[in-house]
Amino acid sequence: MASNKLSFLGCAFLLATSSGCPGTATGGVTLRADGSPGPEKCPPEALKAMNYLRMFVGESAWVQLDANQSRAFPITLYEGNIESMLEENLGLLQAPARLYGRVWTNGPQAVIRYYAAQPMDGGDQVPMCAVARLGFGQLRKRPESKPGTAIVEAPRAGVYIVDEFR
Repeated sequence: MASNKLSFLGCAFLLATSSGCPGTATGGVTLRADGSPGPEKCPPEALKAMNYLRMFVGESAWVQLDANQSRAFPITLYEGNIESMLEENLGLLQAPARLYGRVWTNGPQAVIRYYAAQPMDGGDQVPMCAVARLGFGQLRKRPESKPGTAIVEAPRAGVYIVDEFR
């Protein structure tokens, strides 16, 4: 338990001394021909924070995709910012925690990238790089999705730590 607190204190120090907001990384993403987001580097401060919190590439946990639509079937995701709820611990980040990211809905399926986490027990936001993934095409948009939205079957998905967005 003491090592968890020490790690969180180290991360808090890192956040206090780092510059920039992890959410600002979303502004310059190029789009692919199908409307989905192109590659994007993970900011160095996010890589450091994830290392301190032992959130390594490939590590995963369950997340409620939209904190405002928990347990609804199906859910509608909207193009732009999203707030999700972490349901399981991810490294030293304890659940529940808020995940902040961005949704793209122009491609054949919803794409969600996370740039920050907010521990629910206090403290500063933690920069991170993660993506929502779900098998069996469950993040694929339903045909009745209107422009700027993605109606998807599942309210939950796996959130996976990445070192860059591909």
